[in-house]
Amino acid sequence: MRIGIDVGGTNTDAVLIDGRTVLAETKTATTEDVTSGIADALAALRAAAGHDPASVQGVMIGTTHFVNALVEGRDLAPTAAVRLGLPATRALPPMSGWPERLVRAVRGRSYLCHGGHEIDGRTISPLRRDELERAAEDIRRRGLRAVAVSSVYSPVNAEFEIEAAEILGALLPGVTISLSHLIGRMGLLERENATVVNAALGELAVRICAGLGATVAAAGIDAPLYLSQNDGTLMDVEHARRFPVSTFASGPTNSMRGAAFLSGSGDCAVVDVGGTTTDVGMLRNGFPHEAGTEISVAGIRTNFRMPDVLSIGLGGGSRVRTDPLRIGPDSVGYRLTREALVFGGDTLTCTDVAVAAGMADIGDARLVRGLDPELVAVVRERIGESIGAAVDRVRTSGATTTVVAVGGGSILVPDTLTGVGRVHRPEHHATANAIGAATAQIGGEVDRMCSVGPGQRERLLDEAKQEAVGKAVAAGAAPGSVQIVDVDEVPLAYLPGNATRIRVKAAGDLVLTG
Repeated sequence: MRIGIDVGGTNTDAVLIDGRTVLAETKTATTEDVTSGIADALAALRAAAGHDPASVQGVMIGTTHFVNALVEGRDLAPTAAVRLGLPATRALPPMSGWPERLVRAVRGRSYLCHGGHEIDGRTISPLRRDELERAAEDIRRRGLRAVAVSSVYSPVNAEFEIEAAEILGALLPGVTISLSHLIGRMGLLERENATVVNAALGELAVRICAGLGATVAAAGIDAPLYLSQNDGTLMDVEHARRFPVSTFASGPTNSMRGAAFLSGSGDCAVVDVGGTTTDVGMLRNGFPHEAGTEISVAGIRTNFRMPDVLSIGLGGGSRVRTDPLRIGPDSVGYRLTREALVFGGDTLTCTDVAVAAGMADIGDARLVRGLDPELVAVVRERIGESIGAAVDRVRTSGATTTVVAVGGGSILVPDTLTGVGRVHRPEHHATANAIGAATAQIGGEVDRMCSVGPGQRERLLDEAKQEAVGKAVAAGAAPGSVQIVDVDEVPLAYLPGNATRIRVKAAGDLVLTG
C-alpha cells in the first residue's frame, strides 16, 4: 500500500492506494504552516481506512512549500550568482529582470568570471582560479550562504561548472552550491535564474524535508518518502533537498497524472478545479505536455522542466461580486469553511452558487436559498465559458478533445463545454491530485545537443534512449517497467555541423519493498 498527499492552496488531499484500488480518500483544510495540515490529513486517512501504518510501503507528497516561499519572498538564503563567461555576457548581469523585492529577499550578489564554452564545445576563455578565490572571499565577507554557478553552454560542456564548484566548495565549507547544467536547459539567463532560485531555496529544502520526514514518522509510518516533480515523476528526499525547484508545478502535474490514472485516457485535456484556481493542460502518453518556452515563476524567467498549464483565477473559493458581475480571481482559499455563505459566512463564493444550483451538497443549503436564480444561472454560464475558453487555448488541434474534469471544484464544470465537447468526471475525481502523487512513476531524461553526421541519427537516438532508461532505473524504477514516453528532435539550422537538440524521457514503476 502507498499513501499519496497533495497540498493545495485550499485543501490537503490524501489517499490510500493498494495497487490500482483506492482504499480511502480524505480532504482536510490546508494550514498556514502546511506541515501540520499534512499531519491532519494522515490522521484523517487512518481514521477513514483503519489501516496499520506499518503496512504502508511509501508516502508520496506534492507540496507547495517551495513555490510559496519564492512567491512570498520569504525563507530565502542570501545567494551569490557566479557566472563563467567573460569576456562575453557582460551586457546583462545575473538577476537582470528580477522583481526588485526578490533581489532584496536573496540579498543577490553577482560575480562575473572567465570561462564558458561555445555551442560546439570550444572554450571561450580558460577558467581563472584567482577570480573564483576573490569571489569566495567577498561571498564569505558578506555572509552569503548559497552559490549558483552558471557557465555559458554548460549543457553542452559542464567542465567549468564542475571545476568551479570544487574550488568554491573547498573555500566556502557549509555553503550550498547549485550548478546550472543540472537544473535548466539551453538559454543562459533563464537557466541561471532557475539555478539562483534553487540555491536560495536550499536551506529551506533541508528544513522542509526533515519536517516532512518527522511528520510521516510521527504518524507511525516507517516507509520511504518521495516528492512529486514538475514532470509527473517522483524524486527521493535527497534529490528534493538538492533540487527544490523541481517541485514548483507538482500540484497541477499530480492532478493531470491522476486524471490519466482514473480515466484511462493517456491523451486528453485535463481541467483541474481547486479552491483557488483552475489549471488546464494536455496529456500526451499519460504525461503532461511540457512547455517549450521559458516559464515565468514569481516574475522570474526560467527554463527548467515545467508542464504547459494554463491557470485561471477560478475555483470553489472564488469570490462572486454582483455589481458588476465578477468571478474571482481572488479566493477565500482555505478559509472557505468559515467565510462562504453555506458555512455561515458572509462571502458569496462559487461553492455557494454550486450548492444553490443543486450541483453540490456542501454545508447548509438553506443558507443560499435566497440567492436570485437568475444570478445563479448567469454565474454558471460564465464559469462554463471561462473553462471552455481555457481548454480551447491549450489544445493543439481543432479536433474533438476528450476532457477530464478533476479536483474538488470540478462540480463547477458543466457536463458539456461549448465548442469542445462532453466532460468526463471519473470516480474519485475530487482527490485526483493525491492519486496522481500516489501512482506516479520514476523518470529519467536526457536533453543534449549533438552534431549529427551522415548515418549517425539512429545511433545517437539509441544512445540517448538507453541513457534515459538507465537514469530512470538508477533513480529507483523497476528495470522491466521502464518505457520511452517522449522523444523530441529539434534541428538547429542556425548552428554549424548539423546541430540537433535531442530530448528523450523514460519512465517506469517505482520499486517498493516491505
